[in-house]
Amino acid sequence: MSDFTNLVDLASERLGGKVIAANDEFFASRKNLLKNSKPIYIEGKYTNRGKWMDGWETRRRRTPGHDWCIVRLGAPGVIHGVIVDTSFFTGNYPEACSLEACSIEESANAKKLFVSDASWAEILSRSAVKGDRENQFAITGARRCTHLRLKIYPDGGVARLRVFGQVVPDWRKILDKNDSVDLAAVENGGRIIDCSDKFYSAPQNLLMPGKSTHMGDGWETKRRRGPGYDWAIIRLGIAGEIQQIRVDTSHFKGNFPESCSVEVCDAGEANQDHVEQLTWRELLPRTKLAANKLHTFKFKSSSQVTHLRLNIYPDGGIARIRVYGKPTQEGRRSGMLAWFNALSNADAEDIMIDCCASRAWAKKMVTARPFAPQGRLPAEA
Repeated sequence: MSDFTNLVDLASERLGGKVIAANDEFFASRKNLLKNSKPIYIEGKYTNRGKWMDGWETRRRRTPGHDWCIVRLGAPGVIHGVIVDTSFFTGNYPEACSLEACSIEESANAKKLFVSDASWAEILSRSAVKGDRENQFAITGARRCTHLRLKIYPDGGVARLRVFGQVVPDWRKILDKNDSVDLAAVENGGRIIDCSDKFYSAPQNLLMPGKSTHMGDGWETKRRRGPGYDWAIIRLGIAGEIQQIRVDTSHFKGNFPESCSVEVCDAGEANQDHVEQLTWRELLPRTKLAANKLHTFKFKSSSQVTHLRLNIYPDGGIARIRVYGKPTQEGRRSGMLAWFNALSNADAEDIMIDCCASRAWAKKMVTARPFAPQGRLPAEA
């Protein structure tokens, strides 16, 4: 699963993503840009401003410049790729686009996003866009961000914006509570790294926040006609000791799995996405499931887990899985370092200044990134 589209859509409205501003939305609202559904076209449908379009569309620009909108990501993280989808925009799509990113704390003054360009860093330079197409752009070298600014040149319409990447939560806020957390939740960095089948719906749905709303909002495999079973492998957002697992079959009534089992492993820091190198041990033996029901399984915490494998027999659908537990000391250290390594230079320097008032020392520490979880800090520390 190396394609960036298998990563989490950080801007998804399901995670709380929102287009908070746009300089123009004359023909079609900016709110359409992050819709979870695929764009549609309705022949002959018009509004009092023109043709109805399922996307964001600006008026025809008669002056120099470009149009833009600002997206608040549903989950902060490091971006690996984007899709600028111009489906059904054929004579009214932009000729090019670019993307900038920044990191703004929730408590910070949102005006910073509008009054200063200093906060923004370009992650995609001006690039050609084709009409009625899912335009894919790989992103490299990006830092953790909370907001995006999409620029379109000079004007036009974009149906959807998908922003794929790795969630990087601020573990300071989560770990300060010292409570049991959902180690697999997508907002906590959990992600699916492999699965046996995703014919009807994506396994990533298993980790989404909230309850599933319908059968298509879970993970459902095709009907198995031979031996075997289906499975999905979850890389936990943080290493921890599992205390409780909830397997939810809501909305799956004639197509729920007959049973499930759970295997776990501790992969440490090496080869965490190479599933063929993982060594599994059974946590939950094969257990009967029921239709449209939340199943809760409790465990005595004993050892650290970094990955979980959900097996379903022989096939079918699961709405959600929740994996509650206590982050281990190693997990806490790794989570905090992953967050610090992903910060922008400016944000990382501010963190280090809180530890020591020396700006020179802070710059040396930031330059020395990334720090390995089991490594040592530079001598300057």
